[in-house]
Amino acid sequence: MDERSKVMRKIMGCMRRAINDYDMIADNDHIAVGLSGGKDSLVLLTALAMLRRFSPNPYKLSAIRVDMGFKNASQEEAEALRKYCEDLDVDYYLEKTDIAEIIFDVRKEDNPCSLCSKMRRGALNTKCNEIGANKLALGHNADDLTETFLLSFIYEGRLSTFQPTGYMSRTNMTLIRPLIYCAEGDIKGVTNRLNLPLVHNPCPMDHTSQREYMKNLCSTITKDIPFAKDRMFSAITHPERYNLFPPKKGDKNED
Repeated sequence: MDERSKVMRKIMGCMRRAINDYDMIADNDHIAVGLSGGKDSLVLLTALAMLRRFSPNPYKLSAIRVDMGFKNASQEEAEALRKYCEDLDVDYYLEKTDIAEIIFDVRKEDNPCSLCSKMRRGALNTKCNEIGANKLALGHNADDLTETFLLSFIYEGRLSTFQPTGYMSRTNMTLIRPLIYCAEGDIKGVTNRLNLPLVHNPCPMDHTSQREYMKNLCSTITKDIPFAKDRMFSAITHPERYNLFPPKKGDKNED
């Protein structure tokens, strides 16, 4: 077993379990990884590239990076990312956009993250259709799941989070999240040990968003209750543990 395989062993185990639990990969899929250059998407791409060797379902793998149009983005880091995809034998596609200009210069959004996410997802879906990919893989991890739940709960008053898989009918694209069982700490460790070519985020909202607040809140809670994140993850991912109010009399969804 080579060094990369040893380092990736835990990530690969968690990813394969998620793929099996939710039937994420079928024969002859063309999977495109949304490659931001952050730790999650890089570890996801690495893991899926390794899985090709022994997956029971053969698939094609590509990587798509959305260029947001930030003028201060590092071209050296971007080139190192492209070279890494080449080393993994993964087709690399760069989708240039003017999302940064639209959000910050034209619309001058005070809370741009939601709109930015939608525009980036739209650019990814468009490129997926262009290259013939039928599945889009995103690098959300177990910590992201609980943080999204808390965001929805506190800011929107909803008990909701993202799904491990989902079909988007407007773009005829299936979304998969193979790292859903992987802890962020394990992903950070793998990133450092393999010295993956990170691309630093030039967005002025980086580390200042509501999501970052939730990340810090979860970290604070975990200091006092070390098992808190594990319990929250289990509560979300095991439907038999749900125990919420029934519909009120007269509600449309009442039986």
